[in-house]
Amino acid sequence: VSKSMRTSKLERKTKETEISVTLNLDGFGKCSIDTPIAFLNHMVNELSVHSLIDLEVKARGDLKHHIVEDVAIVLGNAIKNALGDRFGLKRFGYAIVPMDDALALASVDLVQRPYVSIKVNLEKQRVEDMACEDIIHFIETFAKNIPCTLHVEILKGENIHHKIEAVFKAIAISLREAWSYDERRIGTPS
Repeated sequence: VSKSMRTSKLERKTKETEISVTLNLDGFGKCSIDTPIAFLNHMVNELSVHSLIDLEVKARGDLKHHIVEDVAIVLGNAIKNALGDRFGLKRFGYAIVPMDDALALASVDLVQRPYVSIKVNLEKQRVEDMACEDIIHFIETFAKNIPCTLHVEILKGENIHHKIEAVFKAIAISLREAWSYDERRIGTPS
């Protein structure tokens, strides 16, 4: 399997937002996340640390919803660019992650057919400084822009912060597994 540098730098500027993302899929989990939404910073940091991508995100914008959506679009597209032809990848990844009282499952297929299933019970409207519907929207938009198939489910938990953090960690670990190389793989599994 021929391995090239799997890096990407992408910017998006609209009337509502300015987003820039720089990443290295084969990094060490070093990150700098700078958006005006503290909980988004925390969750994108978890994606970086647990997927082991080196990641820099800078985002500014008018409304939180626009920032969340556009960060997801740019981050998903940057990963898509870094993955290239996806030749020789394991393609599938999954994880079940505990976070104190919470337990979350994520399973990913890096096939280029976007599909997202999210089964979570977020009984509150907000967590920290972020609307729960924006968290769900981030995950959907992120996966569809990679594009990949992603299934996420919260299996148990009481604390909403813990439940969401377990989800992001599970997604990160699933992605790390799926985009790792299978040394015996010839071509793309389909």
